[in-house]
Parts: sequence; structure tokens; C-alpha cells
Amino acid sequence: MIKQRNILLKAYKLFDVSIMVFSFALATWITNPQLNGLDSLGEFLSVRIKLINFFLFLGMMLFWYIILNSFSLYKHKRLTSRWKELFDIGKATILGTFLIFITAELFSIEVIHRSFIIIFWILSCSLMIASHLIIRWFLEWIRRRGRNIRYMLIVGTNSRAVDFAKKIESQPELGYRIAGFVDGVWQGIPDFQKSGYKIVTDFKNFPSYLREEVVDEVVISLPVKSQYKNASKIAAQAQEQGITVWQLPDIFDLKTSKMRAGSIEGVPLISSYKGEMHGWQINIKRSADIILSGLGILILLPVYFISAAAIKLSSPGPIFFVQKRLGINKRKFKMIKFRTMIPDAEEKQDELEGLNETDGPVFKIKKDPRITPIGKILRKLSIDELPQLFNVFKGDMSLVGPRPLPIRDYNGFSEDWHRRRFSVRPGITCLWQVNGRCNTSFQKWMKMDMEYIDNWSLWLDFKILVQTVPAVLKGSGAV
Repeated sequence: MIKQRNILLKAYKLFDVSIMVFSFALATWITNPQLNGLDSLGEFLSVRIKLINFFLFLGMMLFWYIILNSFSLYKHKRLTSRWKELFDIGKATILGTFLIFITAELFSIEVIHRSFIIIFWILSCSLMIASHLIIRWFLEWIRRRGRNIRYMLIVGTNSRAVDFAKKIESQPELGYRIAGFVDGVWQGIPDFQKSGYKIVTDFKNFPSYLREEVVDEVVISLPVKSQYKNASKIAAQAQEQGITVWQLPDIFDLKTSKMRAGSIEGVPLISSYKGEMHGWQINIKRSADIILSGLGILILLPVYFISAAAIKLSSPGPIFFVQKRLGINKRKFKMIKFRTMIPDAEEKQDELEGLNETDGPVFKIKKDPRITPIGKILRKLSIDELPQLFNVFKGDMSLVGPRPLPIRDYNGFSEDWHRRRFSVRPGITCLWQVNGRCNTSFQKWMKMDMEYIDNWSLWLDFKILVQTVPAVLKGSGAV
């Protein structure tokens, strides 16, 4: 699901920038008579372009891209109406066109004048609206076929909750699946059972259900007057594990949460969440992941080949170590590393449990006997982590984020607030990597992950990436 969405987001952005370029070229052709006199495409392309104008055009493309991101045109539109999206496109293209006009005035670009601006805006806005409607239709088509799905758990079994579930299921293009209902024993249960829906857990076992199952969103439909205590507790427990909470339709006080509003088929919803990982900034973060990981893969190809040859020649077994890890909201993915241990290292871990040198559920030994001689060098220089750039490029991971943990470590978690680290995409580096790594206690590690999530910004990601370089060179905390 996440991989498909990332591919579609790339298509959105690439196509929107292409629309800007196409509209610019067509408006130039229409509004400049000297270009209309050229008889062929070859003659048009042979027109000399000043170097400064070329760089100004690149700058305008960059500003256009930033403006489109700032209007949240690339976030998922499940809960956003078509008219709201079209209105946002109109505002974004007006602002982008205005900046092009200002640039032309400041740098005296002759081909950009008032008639050009009007035609450019009409072309860019209409083409972008058409493309977004087509892509929206394509997304809905994918969701109708069971892809790009989000799992929704509904708390409460009253008629309002049942009606809401039916509305969700009547709109398969939204891409939601009802995971089930949560409730205790009350007089309305016999009526609920007639609906055909299933209660998957009660209030007491609700946290355990979240630990074991894939749940993306929780919708609470409990009468606040009589069930405020249960509703507030449920919201806090879901929030503790980093799962989005929607209230239908009343709201209660979650002091550490932020709120945003939405609607499904006219039904108002309010979401409570922790941290700032949403909106246009997360789109820029993903764009940076794609660009930087792609460049990193290309630049580091010699390192990949040398490391692969060293591993293959020094010990029997595969070049890569591939292990299932838990990603966003506990989705499993295959994380790739250069193999630094003997081939049957995982099978021998049980024999070494008594030598574990860290607290908590994680397993670390500074002088692990399973590590090969070449593996020690790769780990010391953090070269073993480099194949994870492919995970970043695919969308399973980010450059910066809490480290993805093995399923074995997750099963050892004892506190639900630790699980909130799974509410964001895992990363190659984070605060833990630049603050001692294996020299840090498990509790402090988890607190640093929460600190990162709650205070996230693009600037924080940049600082962590910069601090990672000296941490890697010094090999601090590496095993």
C-alpha cells in the first residue's frame, strides 16, 4: 500500500512540474509573435536562451514545486472533497503565477507580460485540475480493487457507529476496511449483533489488540456523557501506540494531542494525534528521501561492489542479510543490510541470550562471536547499513526516523508508549544514532524516539543527518 502511494505521489509531483513547463512553453508560443513566425519545432528550439534566464526558469520551477507542496496537494485525499482539492489547486496556481510575474518584473524577462500571465494561469490551472481528477479517479480505482487500504477500528456499537461503518463500506473508493468493533457488555448488544458486524475486543483488552493487529485509525463512537471515562482511556491508549484517533462527533480533552478536522460523506470527524508528521513538510521529507537515497545509491556503487566482494571472499554465505522488520503502524517489510555475521547467526542467538549487554528487549553484544572479521570493519564504519538506501528509495524507510526493530524485539516491549515509535516511517539514523547508540539504555533510546516524533521538523532531520557523519566517522557506540 505505502509503496503504491509513494509511486503515485512521485507521478503527481513530476506531472505537475511538467504541466508548469508545458504551460510556460505554450503561453510563450501563443503570446510572442516573433516565435509564431518560426516554421518548425527545430527553429523554435534553436532560439538562443540567455544563461541567466535559464537559471531563473529553474528557480521558478523550484518555487512552483514548493508552493504546490505548501497547499498540501500531495497528501492523501480520502477525507477531502473534490471541491476542496480544486479550490486548493486554484489558490496554488494563482500564487505560483504571481511569483512568476514578480520574477519577470524584477529581471525584465521580455517574454513574460500580462497576456502571457493570463494564458499561463488558465493553462496551468485547467491542466492541473484535470490531472488531479484523473489521478484521484485512479486512486479510487485501485482502492476498489483492495489496494492502498487502511484498517479502521470502531469503538462503540450503538446505531450511530453501525451507520458510520455502513457509510464507510458503501464507499470502497475511500480505501477503508472495518477491522471490527470494540465495546463492553450493554443492553444494545443484541441489536448490534443483527448488523452482522463483529466485536473483536472489549475495553480491557483493547491495548493488546492494538499490539497484535494492524490498525491504522481508531474511530470512537461512544456517548461522552455516560462513557467519557472509557472513551478518554481508549483515545489515550491508541494515541500512546501512535495510532490516529477520530471522534464521532464529540471531542474530549487530550492535553498532549493536536487536532485536525475532516469528514466522510458529510459526517464530521475530528482527529487527535501526537507530533507534527503531517502536511506539506512530510511531502518534502519524502521527496528528499527519494532524491538523496537515489543519489547515495549511485555515488556509493563502488563501495557496494567492494563490500560485496570482501564479504563473498572472506566467508561463506550470502552477501546481504535480509530480515523482516516492523515499519509504520507495524507493517512488515524486508530490511537489507550487508551480512556481517556467520550465515546461521540468527539460529545461534538463543545460545547467547545470557551474554546480552543491553537492558530492555533488544539484543546487543559488543564482542559478538558471530561477527566475521570483515563484518567488524563494516560495522565500525557503518557500511553494513548502506543497502538500506534501497529501503528508503522504495518507501519502507526514511533517511531519518526511529530505527526499525526486529519482530523479536517488538514482542519484548512491556510498555505501550514505546509502541508510538511505530506511528512514523522508520529511518536509517535518528537521535539514538548520534547520541551514543549502543552506549544508551533502552529507556533513554525510547525517550529519544518520542522526542524526535513530538518535535519533528525538516530542520531537525537536517541537523540529525549532519550530526550522523561525525558519529559514523568516530564509530561511537557501533558494534
